[in-house]
Amino acid sequence: MNELIHHIAHFDLDSFFVSVEILNDPTLKGKPVLVGGYERGVVAACSYEARKFGIQSAMPMKKALQLCPHAVVTSNSRGEYSKYSRWVTEIIASKVPLFEKASIDEFYIDFTGMDKFFGAGKYAMELRELIIKETGLPISCGLASVKFISKLATNEAKPNGFLEIPYGKEKDFLWPLAVEKINGVGKQTEIQLKNLGFYKMEDIAKAKPEFLEKHLGKWGEALWKKSHGIGSVILDTEWEQKSISHENTFDTDHSDLEFLYSELVRLTEKTAYSLRDDEKLTGCITVKIRYSDFETTSRQETVDYTAWDDRLIAKVKDLFGKSWQKGRPVRLLGVRFSQLIPFTMQMSLFENNSEKLNLYKAIDDIKDRFGSKVVTKATVIKNKPEE
Repeated sequence: MNELIHHIAHFDLDSFFVSVEILNDPTLKGKPVLVGGYERGVVAACSYEARKFGIQSAMPMKKALQLCPHAVVTSNSRGEYSKYSRWVTEIIASKVPLFEKASIDEFYIDFTGMDKFFGAGKYAMELRELIIKETGLPISCGLASVKFISKLATNEAKPNGFLEIPYGKEKDFLWPLAVEKINGVGKQTEIQLKNLGFYKMEDIAKAKPEFLEKHLGKWGEALWKKSHGIGSVILDTEWEQKSISHENTFDTDHSDLEFLYSELVRLTEKTAYSLRDDEKLTGCITVKIRYSDFETTSRQETVDYTAWDDRLIAKVKDLFGKSWQKGRPVRLLGVRFSQLIPFTMQMSLFENNSEKLNLYKAIDDIKDRFGSKVVTKATVIKNKPEE
């Protein structure tokens, strides 16, 4: 029986946030561009021209501007980020049966079996070219037999390139790579590995797994497997169907708008807390209403990816206002967030407010320590039924 050879592609929209800014303002092209908060914020993304000055993502904006005083700081296209991400998602969904949206700007695509027809590499290149043509966004792509190698190949293909690692040639690609290029190896792990005498993936591959596990625990075993090209081929294709929700059935039916709004706020806060705790952003909101006669309606809309209470509450109230039959008694209310993608540092780009991010983190920390009911909005407390 012939061994099944997997073909997993990793698509990464190069400098996605910078690219969207440039598409909306072509005069930024070729300039050192920083996307994020201003002096009190951090660099969420930067152009390749800015990187030449030593600027990196997550660097304090103040330091970045010291390195490159003439850099252009912007984050004016917050609504456009979600638009372009969804646009690329729709193109991919129309062309392939299996894909995973790993974040707002990166995807894994399973081309396994397509080599019998078009050639997996050829199809991946054509899809990449189609996305570039349709959206104008630069995109890098790596194609390999497992997910983590395809991501490493994408990193090596940047900027705006394509790299295929043929089956059987994984070690030829992996072994010369420096350990700091391995997915998940941060600065501290890099130092630890080099102190142990591991500078390249080949060094890790030739070490005994027991030695690596002794010094690095389970991560040592995982690194050894990576160095031999062993990795997952499983894609999370259910990302859009996953959701987080909360609902409440009242002891007494209610038709008072102030009470219903306060309950919506409470449910939204609770669901948003769960969302951030799960390190996710939502791109779709649903409000559920069940009336006293058990008739149930739901209304949903897509939104710019977010996890901020104030934006979510505003949209929940808007959806409720469009759905509720005024004066009709309500038995149950529910709030659901779907189309979830992983939380990343770029989350702050959708709000352009580092102070708000710090505020929500502080509130979540308090809830983690003392319970989710400790901090809530005054409107919820005011309308809370007596216990």
